[in-house]
Amino acid sequence: MDLSSLKPAQGSTKGKKRIGRGPGSGWGGTAGRGHKGAKSRSGYKIKAGFEGGQMPLQRRVPKFGFRPPNRVAYHVVNIGQLQGVVDKLGKSELSFQDFVSVGLVGKKDLIKILGNGEISASVKVEAHAFSKSAQEAIEKAGGETIKL
Repeated sequence: MDLSSLKPAQGSTKGKKRIGRGPGSGWGGTAGRGHKGAKSRSGYKIKAGFEGGQMPLQRRVPKFGFRPPNRVAYHVVNIGQLQGVVDKLGKSELSFQDFVSVGLVGKKDLIKILGNGEISASVKVEAHAFSKSAQEAIEKAGGETIKL
C-alpha cells in the first residue's frame, strides 16, 4: 500500500453540480439564478459597499477634517516628566531606552520633548524632537539636547 493507491471511502464524495445542462438535470432553464434581475445576467459583479440601493455606509457617515498620510506622530514628554525620570533613575544622561524602561513611551514611538514644567537637574537628553522652550530650559539648567 502506498499514497498513490489511497481513495476516499465509497459514497463519501459527491460529483460536481453541473448547472445549465438541460431540464432533465433539474438545474436547466434559469440554472439556479432565478428570473430576471442583475444577478441572473452573465458578467454580474456587485460593487464594493453596494447595499441594494440603500445609501451605503461610507456615504451615510459624516466626514470632516483631514489627516495627512505622511504626518509624523510624536509621543509628548514634558520637562516636568523629565525631572521625574531623572529622580527615579538617578542618571545624568537620558537615552531613548530610559524613557521606554520607565514606561513613558513605547519602543516604537517617536519622542518630542515639550517645555511644560520645570527642570533643575543638568541632564543630557536624547529625543527625536525638541520644542524651542524645552531646548532652552534644558540648556539653561546646564544640560544638553541631542536629536536622534
